[in-house]
Amino acid sequence: MIKVLMIEDDVEFATLLTNFLRQYQIEVTSYEDPFLGLSAGIDKYDLLILDLTLPGMDGIEVCKEIVAKYDIPIIISSARSDISDKIIGLQIGADDYLPKPYDPKEMYARIISLLRRYKKSHTIKEPTYRLKIDDNKEQIIFDDTPLELTPAEYEVLKLLIQNRGATVSKEQILYGSEVFNYGGDASLAVILNRLRNKLDSSVTIKTIRGVGYRLLA
Repeated sequence: MIKVLMIEDDVEFATLLTNFLRQYQIEVTSYEDPFLGLSAGIDKYDLLILDLTLPGMDGIEVCKEIVAKYDIPIIISSARSDISDKIIGLQIGADDYLPKPYDPKEMYARIISLLRRYKKSHTIKEPTYRLKIDDNKEQIIFDDTPLELTPAEYEVLKLLIQNRGATVSKEQILYGSEVFNYGGDASLAVILNRLRNKLDSSVTIKTIRGVGYRLLA
């Protein structure tokens, strides 16, 4: 359910809009007093509908305070017809401005549209890595192409990828790999040089002197 906070001094209008939006699974909590609205736990709501003509505090000031403290989409809903109010409201951070009177259906449409845009812009994009591990095939994929690796090279590079961006000690590699445990005196330095040659210059296996190695890719 979408949760909307409304700060609106017209109780009759607020009730009308609340009842209309409820049929679309939008729950509206309305406050006539802006000070109560500001202390209502704004971060638990999905969207704010804000009137400008409020008792004790101008809606523009309310908008400024909310924008400064919270990350919430704001629709200004006002009967004030001064174009400067609309411009100021949008300039200080409101996302939309709907002048009264309006059909509640239009408010519903704007709520859905704004939340869709807001959600899209706030979607966290997972980083795209050039090196990926395919555990099923025991392969490492570099730019969508499997690398030709020896068992020791695979084990070392896999460990570096799993700890991408962090320093992996020499001991972690030597004692954390079956290849080294059972492969005798395989040279870690040689293996690392081979891996560097199989990767291009944009992928760095950095030697942290006296500590270990770090994959930067």
